[in-house]
Amino acid sequence: MFSFPRWPLACPIALLLGLAALADKPAVESVDYARDVKPILAKNCYSCHAGKHQRGGLRVDTVAAMLQGGDNGPSLVPGKSGDSLLVKAVLRGKGVKAMPPKETLPDEQIALLKKWIDQGAKAPDETIAATPGKSNHWAFQPVKRPPVPAVKLTTWVRNPIDAFLLAKLEEKNAVPSPEADKTTLIRRLSLDLLGLPPTPEQVDAFVADTRADAYERVVDRLLDSPHYGERQARHWLDLARYADSNGYTIDSARSLWKYRDWVIDAFNRDQPFDQFTVDQLAGDLMPDASDARKIATGFHRCTQINEEGGVDTEQFRVEAVVDRVNTTGSVFLGLTVGCCQCHDHKFDPLPQREYYQLFAFFNSCEDTNSARPILELPTPEQQKKREEIRAQVAAREKIFKMLDTATDEKVEQWAGLLKEEDRAALPKEIQHLLSIAVNGRSRKQAQTLLDYYRTLDQSRHVVGALGDTFGFMALTHVKALRLRTNLAKEIGDLKKEEPRIVTTLVMQERKAPRPTHIHIQGDFTRKGAKVAPGGIGVLHPFPKSAEALNRLDLAKWLTDPANPLTPRVAVNRLWLHHFGTGLVETENDFGTQGTPPSHPELLDWLADEFVARKWSVKAMHKLMVTSAAYRQSSKARPDLAAVDSRNRLLGRMPRLRQEAEIVRDVSLSASGLLGTQVGGPSVFPPQPEGVYRFTQIPREWTPSTGSDRYRRGMYTYFWRSAPHPGLTVFDAPDATVACTRRNRSNTPLQALTLLNDQAHLEFAQALATRVLKEAKASESERLTLAFRLCVSRPPSQRELDRLRALLAEQLASYDAKPEEAALIAPARSPKIDARQQAAWTMVARALMNVDEFITRE
Repeated sequence: MFSFPRWPLACPIALLLGLAALADKPAVESVDYARDVKPILAKNCYSCHAGKHQRGGLRVDTVAAMLQGGDNGPSLVPGKSGDSLLVKAVLRGKGVKAMPPKETLPDEQIALLKKWIDQGAKAPDETIAATPGKSNHWAFQPVKRPPVPAVKLTTWVRNPIDAFLLAKLEEKNAVPSPEADKTTLIRRLSLDLLGLPPTPEQVDAFVADTRADAYERVVDRLLDSPHYGERQARHWLDLARYADSNGYTIDSARSLWKYRDWVIDAFNRDQPFDQFTVDQLAGDLMPDASDARKIATGFHRCTQINEEGGVDTEQFRVEAVVDRVNTTGSVFLGLTVGCCQCHDHKFDPLPQREYYQLFAFFNSCEDTNSARPILELPTPEQQKKREEIRAQVAAREKIFKMLDTATDEKVEQWAGLLKEEDRAALPKEIQHLLSIAVNGRSRKQAQTLLDYYRTLDQSRHVVGALGDTFGFMALTHVKALRLRTNLAKEIGDLKKEEPRIVTTLVMQERKAPRPTHIHIQGDFTRKGAKVAPGGIGVLHPFPKSAEALNRLDLAKWLTDPANPLTPRVAVNRLWLHHFGTGLVETENDFGTQGTPPSHPELLDWLADEFVARKWSVKAMHKLMVTSAAYRQSSKARPDLAAVDSRNRLLGRMPRLRQEAEIVRDVSLSASGLLGTQVGGPSVFPPQPEGVYRFTQIPREWTPSTGSDRYRRGMYTYFWRSAPHPGLTVFDAPDATVACTRRNRSNTPLQALTLLNDQAHLEFAQALATRVLKEAKASESERLTLAFRLCVSRPPSQRELDRLRALLAEQLASYDAKPEEAALIAPARSPKIDARQQAAWTMVARALMNVDEFITRE
C-alpha cells in the first residue's frame, strides 16, 4: 500500500509558503551570457580569438562572430550543444583541436557553456564589425610618389632613376662607374630587349652615329622589333608555367602554343599591363570575349593534368585550383599565399579564410577530364571544307551504324572479359588505354578504343559466312562485310581529308557555380565553413558584394590603382631582368619575411610612374635602359666592393649569364642559321639519344628539318617529364609551378654541352662556313669577323694571336689526319676544302664556348 506523509498540523502556513515558492521557481535556471559565459570565453579564448587575433579565422568575443564561425564552420548550433564545435573543443573530442590548448576547463564551466547553448545561445543584441586586417608592413601601404632626391653629382643624372640610386651611393661616399663603350651598350641592349646579339653592321652604325639621341634611337628600334615580344614573352611564360605537355607521369601532349603567340603579340603591341592581366585571368568573361581574349585565359590552363587510371579526379581538380590561387598570389601580388592553404599565414596578415575566398574565384571553372574547355581556331577555308566532309561522313555513318554494333558499353564488356594473357597480346597503345579509368579517358582515347574494338567486331561477319558456306546467310554476311569494309574505308579516307584545326586550352565558367568551403588543414575531403569569393583584407576592398564576384572582378581588383602590390611587383620584376636582382630581392615575397627594398623610394616612384604611364611596359623598359645607371660599365671595382660587396647600390652594371633559351639564340644568330619566324607551333631541335629512356610512356623525338630546326629556344617543345637537356643544363625551370626568378649556375656540364652537343656542333660548323664565305681571304680578317659575330667587339691583338695559333694547330692536326677532318667538316659546303672547314669549325667551337659569348656585360 501507498502511504501519504503526515504533515505536521502545526505548520500549515509553512507548507503553503513552500508550495508557493516551488511554483514561482523556474524548472531550470537560465544561463546569463554576460554574467556566466562571457567571462569564461574572455579568460580562456580572447587571447587567440578576439579583435585582431583570429586564429583559424575565428572570433569568439561576440555571439554573432561565433555563429559566423571560423575555418571549421560555425562554433555554435543554438539548441544543440552536442553539435557545437565550441563544446567539442572544450571537451577535447576526437577530430577537433582541443581548446584551450594547454589546460582543460573545469567541469562546471563546461556545463554552463552546454546549458547556455541548449537554451538557444541567447545574448543581448550585438553585431560583429567586419574590420579588415591592418598591418604596418611597408608593402601593404598605399603607393605614394616620393620626391626625387637632390644629389651632388647632377651631371651624371639622366632621369629620376639615377637620382634615387646616386643618393644612396653618395651616402656611402661612393661614385657610379663610367659609361660602358658603345659596342658593349648596343650588345647589352640587344640581349636585354631582344635576346639576340646585334649584327656587326648594327654595331658599326651605332659606333659611327654621333647624334645626341643615337642611343635612344637604338632603344626605340629594338622596342619596335617583333623579337622584343619574344624576349619579354619568355619571361612571362616562366610565370605562367607554360609547357607543351600535361605533366605527371603520363605527361601527354597538349596544344597551347596559341597562348604563347598571344603573349608575344601582347608585348609587341604594348598592351597595357592592367588589360594584359584582365585578359589572362578573365578574358572569357569580358562583354566582348573575342577568340583572342579566350586564348589569353590559357595563362591558368597551363596547370598540370593527371591522366593516370584510378586517380581521384576531384583531388587533381582541386590541385589545379590551388595552383591557380598560388600562381595568382606570387605573380601579381608577390605574396606566399600558398602558405595559407592549410592554416593562417604564420607571418603575414593572411588568414586561411581569405585563401579560400581567392580559391572561390577559380573553383567554378570547368576543369575535369570530361569537361576541359578547348577552343577551336579554324580558318574560313578550313571551316567550309570541314563542314562539307562531315556531311559526307554523316551520310555514310548512318548506313554504317545499321551494320556496326560497336558501342562504348560493349568495349567495356569486352575489356572486362579479357584474360591477362589476352591483354598482353594486344597492341601496347591499346593496353595503355585500357589501363586508364573510364572516367579518366579523353574523347580521343575513348574513340581509339572504340575503333579498335570495331575492327575486332568485323570478324562476326567473317565467321557467319564461314559457318554457312552454301546458304543464303553466307551471301548476306559476305555482302554485309564487303559493304561495311568499304564504308569504313570511305569514312576513314574522308576523315583524313578533314583539315587539322588548331586548338588551344581556355578557361570557362560552369553554368552552376560550385560551393566553396575552407579545407580543414588543407584536406579537400574535410570541408569547413562555406566562403564566398573575396580578396585579402589587408588590401583594398572589392567594390561590390561578395556573392556577385567572379574572376573578372578579381582581375580588376588586382589592377585597381588602389592595390599597392601589383604595380610594385610588376616594376620590381622588370628591374630584376635588367639589373639581375630586384629592388626587392625576394621578388616572390613582399611579405614580412621577404627582404625589404634596397631603394624603397625608387620602388614607389617606379610603381606610381607605371600607373601614370597607363601601365605601358615598353615605357618602363625605355625608362630603365636610358638611365645612366643602366649604361654603366660592368667592370669590378675594389673601392666599390669595400662599401657594397653585393653591388646592391648599383655602382656598376652587373654581368649576367644568359638564360638557357638565349644561349641557343646567340649561337643561332652568330652561326647565321637563326630562323626569324615569330610564333607558331613548338619545334624539335636535335637532342641526345636516350632522353626518354626513363619516362613512363615511350616518346619519339624526330628532329625538325629546314628552318624549324633552327628556331629560337623559346619554341623548343617542352615535355615536362623530360625537358630538352640543352634547356635544363642552363637552369630552365621545370614548368610545374610559376618561376619568378631563374637560378644561374656555373657547371662543367655547360661547357661540355657548348663543345659537344650535336646542335652546338652544327652551330660551330655553320659559323665556320659563314666566315669562310663572307670574309676576305685574309686570315686576320676572317678571325676578326668570327670574333665579332660571337661577342660583337673586335679582338685585341693578344686575342687575335691566340686564335691564329689555335687555327694553325688545327690545320697541322688535320694535315696529319685528313680522315678526322672529314668527320668535323660540315657536309653543306663541299666546295670548301675539308681541312679548312674542320679547322675553322674548331676555332668556332672555342669562340662559342668563351664566357663572354653567353654573358651580358
